[in-house]
Amino acid sequence: MTNLNPTGEPTVADAAGMLVQPGRRQRAGWRMLLPSMTPWLAIGLALVAGITLFGVLGPHFVSDPTLIRDQGLTPPSAQFPLGTTQTGQDVLANLAYATRGSLEIGILVGILATVLSAFFGIYGVYRGGLVDEAFSLLSNVFLVIPGLPLVIVISGFVPPEHRGLWTIVAVLAITSWAASARVLRAQTLSVRNRDYVAASKIGGEKPWRVIVVEILPNLLPVIASQFVFAVIAAILGEAGLSFIGLGASSSTTLGTMLFYAQNGFALSLGAWWWFVPPGLMIALFGMGLSLVNFSIDEIINPKLKDLRLYRERAREVARREHELVRVDRAAAGTDADAARSTVSKVSSR
Repeated sequence: MTNLNPTGEPTVADAAGMLVQPGRRQRAGWRMLLPSMTPWLAIGLALVAGITLFGVLGPHFVSDPTLIRDQGLTPPSAQFPLGTTQTGQDVLANLAYATRGSLEIGILVGILATVLSAFFGIYGVYRGGLVDEAFSLLSNVFLVIPGLPLVIVISGFVPPEHRGLWTIVAVLAITSWAASARVLRAQTLSVRNRDYVAASKIGGEKPWRVIVVEILPNLLPVIASQFVFAVIAAILGEAGLSFIGLGASSSTTLGTMLFYAQNGFALSLGAWWWFVPPGLMIALFGMGLSLVNFSIDEIINPKLKDLRLYRERAREVARREHELVRVDRAAAGTDADAARSTVSKVSSR
């Protein structure tokens, strides 16, 4: 039974009760795949969007980063907002091009590593048998081998003239897919035996359609989380390779900026404007992606998912309470106006 206040509207308690009813759907199905907007998610998205825009649009508004001037190690000024390097190159121009290069490598590695992990983790479980065992064994082998030493060894064997962007992308992707494949394999095992997947198999659906239509949509939050993690690992891995001189020789990245700053003795010379901006850019971009990844975890982790639903219900209760208070105030104002009108009529008589 619904209790009514003097205005004829449901009370706040009734609104809260309706919200906590079991089985009540708070959001549409597709919206449940999206993280809730929180202050931390907003900060993460702002950092990622700002750095991405700087890397995409920045190179079109700065000078030539390879231009050598006779103003070496100039501190930040109106002419050079981030100063110059030892050879007089504009640090801001180098930072814009380096950010774009790091973003390219990070996104390409993220896509390639995610595709590899999805193939070995999802397709192997769906096929089962020897295929699943072979894929699982291969994943375990790559997990046992330390990633960073393997990347250094593979990059070291490639001649510098052949160590281009795609070489670094391939090396980083090959050494970073195994952990994500194990996560996707565990999630696929829980989805494979559900009724709608079995019904699709019995109905004669092709394997690729069962995977794409029935299994893959349930794994989208996990895949998105693994993609974000792969991008972070790729940018950090590329920065580490470039810092020790094993990066891509044909592209400028944040790691190459740190490499040249180290070789130019920027730290000992006190030229903080040479090495702080690329390091800060890596840290801020990694922090932004991590905040986004934490928000995606709310969808993957059942405990965080319950907390998320509770938070949404609390917001809805607060919103309805605010609406009820506003209606009460409006009704009170209407009653007061009616009372004043009655008094004025009586007085006129």
